[in-house]
Amino acid sequence: MDRVSLQFNNDNTVATVALNRPEKHNGVDWPMLKAVRKVQLQLAKHKTLRAVVLKGEGSSFCAGLDVKSVMSNPKTAVVMYANLWLPMRNIFQTWSMGWRDLGVPVIAQIHGNCFGAGIQLALGADIRVCTPAAQLSILEAKWGLVPDMGGGALLRELLPVDVAKELTMTGRILSGLQAKELGLVTHAVENPDEKVQALIQEILTRSPDSVAASKFMLQRIFGIDEGAHLTQERRWQRRLLGFKNQRISVVKNSKQPTMPFAKRQIR
Repeated sequence: MDRVSLQFNNDNTVATVALNRPEKHNGVDWPMLKAVRKVQLQLAKHKTLRAVVLKGEGSSFCAGLDVKSVMSNPKTAVVMYANLWLPMRNIFQTWSMGWRDLGVPVIAQIHGNCFGAGIQLALGADIRVCTPAAQLSILEAKWGLVPDMGGGALLRELLPVDVAKELTMTGRILSGLQAKELGLVTHAVENPDEKVQALIQEILTRSPDSVAASKFMLQRIFGIDEGAHLTQERRWQRRLLGFKNQRISVVKNSKQPTMPFAKRQIR
């Protein structure tokens, strides 16, 4: 089964990109990472494209990184760690940041669980529409990690630093309504598909050049110093991944929930 499906409407102006691992709540593994990047590059070549919808098949948008799948394969684990040393965007960061390179609006349509890598994918979209009952979390804290798939950098555009710190430090799960109140999502509605289609129809009445220019201009005005901020993600993840308290976090979530943490190593 393909990890990601890509469909176009009748006149090839709207692409729907769907994560397609529903039996795992669209948990992200290495094949899915590569498939998403392939789709991003494919869409970048489409001259008639006007909008992209990101969604997940099944009961969730994306439940985050499939840690067991990634870490159980030694080769994949090595590649994952090696990517933290690259001096530019790595494939994990392109997971979210790659959507910002497209000269069309990208709309994330969120339902069910949207955790970790899932919320980072959604943050890479231009507009986020979710159900009120959706569950969203910057869940990396659960595993003793920080968001390093573009999410750490992209939070800067949406949240005050104190709110970003609270959500990242706690990994708290928010409802769609709470996420809307904080500004993590653009709309929280009972029928996100209807809302997304209405937004697309409205956008299609505008010049494609005006829409593209608006996206790129506002990303630069409101946005991040991408190189510097993505470097910080990689730097701090290198200082966590595989070290004692990160390993303890994994154990606490699987075998021994009362296991105490070691003394803080980061000064």
